[in-house]
Amino acid sequence: MNTIRLMLVDDHDIVRTGLKAFLDTQAGLQVVAEASGGQEAIARTLETQPDVIIMDISMPGTDGLEATRQLKRLRPDVHILALTVHEDKQYLFEMLSAGASGYLTKQAAADELVAAVQTVAQGNVYLQPTLARWLLEDYRRLSQESPSDVLIGADDSARGKDLDVLSKREKQVLELVAEGFTNNEIGEKLEISPKTVARHRERIMNKLDLHSCTELVKFAIRTGLIDIG
Repeated sequence: MNTIRLMLVDDHDIVRTGLKAFLDTQAGLQVVAEASGGQEAIARTLETQPDVIIMDISMPGTDGLEATRQLKRLRPDVHILALTVHEDKQYLFEMLSAGASGYLTKQAAADELVAAVQTVAQGNVYLQPTLARWLLEDYRRLSQESPSDVLIGADDSARGKDLDVLSKREKQVLELVAEGFTNNEIGEKLEISPKTVARHRERIMNKLDLHSCTELVKFAIRTGLIDIG
Protein backbone atom coordinates (compact mmCIF):
# COMPACT_ATOMS: atom_id res chain seq x y z
CA MET A 1 0.00 0.00 0.00
CA ASN A 2 1.31 3.47 -0.88
CA THR A 3 2.16 5.80 1.98
CA ILE A 4 -0.64 8.28 2.77
CA ARG A 5 0.79 11.80 2.78
CA LEU A 6 -0.79 13.99 5.47
CA MET A 7 -1.00 17.67 6.28
CA LEU A 8 -2.00 18.89 9.74
CA VAL A 9 -3.93 22.15 10.06
CA ASP A 10 -4.45 23.49 13.57
CA ASP A 11 -3.69 26.84 15.19
CA HIS A 12 -2.28 25.19 18.32
CA ASP A 13 1.36 24.13 18.00
CA ILE A 14 1.06 21.56 20.77
CA VAL A 15 -1.82 19.82 18.96
CA ARG A 16 0.11 19.57 15.69
CA THR A 17 3.22 18.36 17.50
CA GLY A 18 1.30 15.63 19.29
CA LEU A 19 -0.54 14.53 16.16
CA LYS A 20 2.65 14.41 14.11
CA ALA A 21 4.50 12.41 16.79
CA PHE A 22 1.69 9.84 16.82
CA LEU A 23 0.83 9.64 13.12
CA ASP A 24 4.46 9.31 11.99
CA THR A 25 4.69 6.09 14.02
CA GLN A 26 1.79 4.51 12.13
CA ALA A 27 2.59 2.23 9.21
CA GLY A 28 1.64 3.75 5.87
CA LEU A 29 1.21 7.31 7.19
CA GLN A 30 3.57 10.27 6.84
CA VAL A 31 3.07 13.89 7.87
CA VAL A 32 4.56 15.97 5.06
CA ALA A 33 3.30 19.45 6.00
CA GLU A 34 1.76 21.54 8.76
CA ALA A 35 -0.18 24.80 8.82
CA SER A 36 -1.49 27.02 11.61
CA GLY A 37 -4.35 28.55 9.63
CA GLY A 38 -6.52 28.33 6.56
CA GLN A 39 -4.52 30.51 4.16
CA GLU A 40 -1.26 28.81 5.09
CA ALA A 41 -2.98 25.45 4.57
CA ILE A 42 -3.99 26.43 1.04
CA ALA A 43 -0.45 27.51 0.15
CA ARG A 44 1.16 24.44 1.75
CA THR A 45 -1.27 22.11 -0.02
CA LEU A 46 -0.28 23.47 -3.41
CA GLU A 47 3.41 23.12 -2.47
CA THR A 48 3.41 19.66 -0.90
CA GLN A 49 0.43 17.88 -2.54
CA PRO A 50 -0.82 15.88 0.50
CA ASP A 51 -3.34 13.06 0.05
CA VAL A 52 -5.27 13.83 3.25
CA ILE A 53 -5.61 17.08 5.20
CA ILE A 54 -6.53 16.84 8.87
CA MET A 55 -8.36 20.13 9.38
CA ASP A 56 -9.33 22.02 12.51
CA ILE A 57 -12.42 24.20 12.15
CA SER A 58 -12.09 27.12 14.58
CA MET A 59 -8.97 29.09 13.66
CA PRO A 60 -8.19 32.83 13.42
CA GLY A 61 -8.49 34.39 9.97
CA THR A 62 -9.55 31.86 7.36
CA ASP A 63 -11.21 29.08 9.36
CA GLY A 64 -11.35 25.40 8.49
CA LEU A 65 -14.74 25.69 6.83
CA GLU A 66 -13.68 28.37 4.35
CA ALA A 67 -10.29 26.71 3.82
CA THR A 68 -12.06 23.47 2.94
CA ARG A 69 -14.25 25.22 0.37
CA GLN A 70 -11.25 26.86 -1.28
CA LEU A 71 -9.10 23.74 -1.20
CA LYS A 72 -11.78 21.62 -2.86
CA ARG A 73 -12.01 24.17 -5.66
CA LEU A 74 -8.24 24.19 -6.13
CA ARG A 75 -7.59 20.51 -5.45
CA PRO A 76 -10.81 18.51 -5.93
CA ASP A 77 -8.86 15.28 -5.43
CA VAL A 78 -7.59 16.11 -1.94
CA HIS A 79 -9.37 14.42 0.98
CA ILE A 80 -10.18 16.56 4.02
CA LEU A 81 -10.87 15.13 7.47
CA ALA A 82 -12.26 17.56 10.06
CA LEU A 83 -10.72 17.08 13.51
CA THR A 84 -12.41 19.45 15.92
CA VAL A 85 -13.64 20.09 19.44
CA HIS A 86 -17.11 20.78 18.03
CA GLU A 87 -19.50 17.86 18.48
CA ASP A 88 -22.16 19.89 16.73
CA LYS A 89 -24.63 18.97 13.99
CA GLN A 90 -24.38 22.33 12.25
CA TYR A 91 -20.57 22.17 11.99
CA LEU A 92 -20.79 18.57 10.76
CA PHE A 93 -23.21 19.35 7.93
CA GLU A 94 -21.41 22.57 6.97
CA MET A 95 -18.05 20.79 6.71
CA LEU A 96 -19.54 17.97 4.64
CA SER A 97 -21.24 20.51 2.39
CA ALA A 98 -17.93 22.33 1.98
CA GLY A 99 -16.37 19.12 0.70
CA ALA A 100 -14.90 17.37 3.73
CA SER A 101 -14.78 13.57 3.52
CA GLY A 102 -14.91 12.93 7.25
CA TYR A 103 -15.64 14.40 10.67
CA LEU A 104 -14.03 13.44 13.95
CA THR A 105 -13.94 15.12 17.35
CA LYS A 106 -10.75 15.52 19.33
CA GLN A 107 -12.22 13.28 22.00
CA ALA A 108 -11.93 10.30 19.63
CA ALA A 109 -9.51 7.47 20.35
CA ALA A 110 -6.16 7.43 18.55
CA ASP A 111 -6.94 4.25 16.62
CA GLU A 112 -10.15 5.85 15.37
CA LEU A 113 -8.16 8.75 13.90
CA VAL A 114 -5.98 6.28 12.01
CA ALA A 115 -9.07 4.44 10.75
CA ALA A 116 -10.63 7.73 9.64
CA VAL A 117 -7.50 8.77 7.74
CA GLN A 118 -7.30 5.42 5.97
CA THR A 119 -10.99 5.54 5.10
CA VAL A 120 -11.02 9.01 3.56
CA ALA A 121 -7.74 8.32 1.74
CA GLN A 122 -9.56 5.54 -0.13
CA GLY A 123 -12.19 8.01 -1.29
CA ASN A 124 -14.79 6.99 1.27
CA VAL A 125 -16.59 8.97 3.98
CA TYR A 126 -15.89 8.62 7.69
CA LEU A 127 -18.17 9.94 10.42
CA GLN A 128 -17.44 9.38 14.09
CA PRO A 129 -19.87 6.65 15.20
CA THR A 130 -21.38 8.77 17.96
CA LEU A 131 -22.59 11.19 15.28
CA ALA A 132 -24.80 8.43 13.89
CA ARG A 133 -27.24 9.31 16.68
CA TRP A 134 -27.94 12.57 14.85
CA LEU A 135 -28.62 10.61 11.69
CA LEU A 136 -31.06 8.40 13.58
CA GLU A 137 -32.89 11.48 14.83
CA ASP A 138 -33.19 12.77 11.27
CA TYR A 139 -34.38 9.39 10.00
CA ARG A 140 -37.03 9.22 12.72
CA ARG A 141 -38.27 12.64 11.70
CA LEU A 142 -38.21 11.83 7.98
CA SER A 143 -39.89 8.47 8.52
CA GLN A 144 -42.97 10.25 9.81
CA GLU A 145 -43.03 12.47 6.72
CA SER A 146 -42.05 9.95 4.01
CA PRO A 147 -41.27 6.45 5.28
CA SER A 148 -40.48 4.98 1.85
CA ASP A 149 -37.77 7.57 1.19
CA VAL A 150 -36.08 6.77 4.47
CA LEU A 151 -36.24 3.00 4.27
CA ILE A 152 -35.43 2.62 0.60
CA GLY A 153 -33.97 5.83 -0.75
CA ALA A 154 -32.41 6.44 -4.13
CA ASP A 155 -29.20 4.68 -5.17
CA ASP A 156 -28.99 2.52 -2.05
CA SER A 157 -25.85 0.47 -2.83
CA ALA A 158 -26.95 -2.31 -0.48
CA ARG A 159 -30.44 -2.66 -1.95
CA GLY A 160 -31.24 -6.31 -2.56
CA LYS A 161 -28.79 -7.48 0.08
CA ASP A 162 -29.89 -8.64 3.48
CA LEU A 163 -28.50 -9.55 6.87
CA ASP A 164 -27.83 -13.14 5.82
CA VAL A 165 -24.52 -12.09 4.25
CA LEU A 166 -23.26 -11.06 7.69
CA SER A 167 -22.04 -13.29 10.50
CA LYS A 168 -23.70 -13.16 13.91
CA ARG A 169 -20.83 -11.06 15.28
CA GLU A 170 -20.95 -8.70 12.30
CA LYS A 171 -24.66 -8.15 12.88
CA GLN A 172 -23.95 -7.28 16.51
CA VAL A 173 -21.25 -4.81 15.51
CA LEU A 174 -23.44 -3.24 12.80
CA GLU A 175 -26.31 -2.74 15.23
CA LEU A 176 -24.08 -0.99 17.75
CA VAL A 177 -22.38 1.16 15.09
CA ALA A 178 -25.78 2.24 13.77
CA GLU A 179 -26.86 3.15 17.31
CA GLY A 180 -23.88 5.48 17.60
CA PHE A 181 -21.43 3.59 19.81
CA THR A 182 -17.68 4.08 19.36
CA ASN A 183 -15.24 1.26 18.60
CA ASN A 184 -14.08 1.31 22.22
CA GLU A 185 -17.65 1.15 23.55
CA ILE A 186 -18.54 -1.68 21.16
CA GLY A 187 -15.42 -3.54 22.22
CA GLU A 188 -16.41 -3.27 25.88
CA LYS A 189 -19.95 -4.46 25.21
CA LEU A 190 -18.86 -7.43 23.09
CA GLU A 191 -15.66 -8.12 25.06
CA ILE A 192 -13.39 -7.72 22.05
CA SER A 193 -10.64 -5.21 21.27
CA PRO A 194 -11.32 -1.91 19.41
CA LYS A 195 -9.02 -3.12 16.61
CA THR A 196 -11.17 -6.23 16.21
CA VAL A 197 -14.24 -4.00 16.05
CA ALA A 198 -12.57 -1.93 13.33
CA ARG A 199 -11.83 -5.11 11.32
CA HIS A 200 -15.47 -6.22 11.65
CA ARG A 201 -16.61 -2.80 10.42
CA GLU A 202 -14.33 -3.04 7.40
CA ARG A 203 -15.63 -6.51 6.52
CA ILE A 204 -19.25 -5.37 6.93
CA MET A 205 -18.73 -2.43 4.59
CA ASN A 206 -16.96 -4.63 2.04
CA LYS A 207 -19.69 -7.29 2.12
CA LEU A 208 -22.46 -4.74 1.73
CA ASP A 209 -20.57 -2.43 -0.64
CA LEU A 210 -21.14 0.49 1.71
CA HIS A 211 -18.76 3.39 2.14
CA SER A 212 -19.82 5.50 5.11
CA CYS A 213 -21.44 5.44 8.52
CA THR A 214 -24.50 7.08 6.97
CA GLU A 215 -24.98 4.14 4.62
CA LEU A 216 -24.49 1.65 7.48
CA VAL A 217 -27.24 3.36 9.48
CA LYS A 218 -29.55 3.41 6.47
CA PHE A 219 -28.99 -0.30 5.82
CA ALA A 220 -29.59 -1.16 9.49
CA ILE A 221 -32.89 0.72 9.41
CA ARG A 222 -34.03 -0.76 6.09
CA THR A 223 -33.39 -4.32 7.21
CA GLY A 224 -35.05 -3.78 10.60
CA LEU A 225 -31.84 -4.35 12.58
CA ILE A 226 -32.58 -1.18 14.52
CA ASP A 227 -35.99 0.36 15.24
CA ILE A 228 -36.67 3.97 14.25
CA GLY A 229 -40.13 4.00 15.73
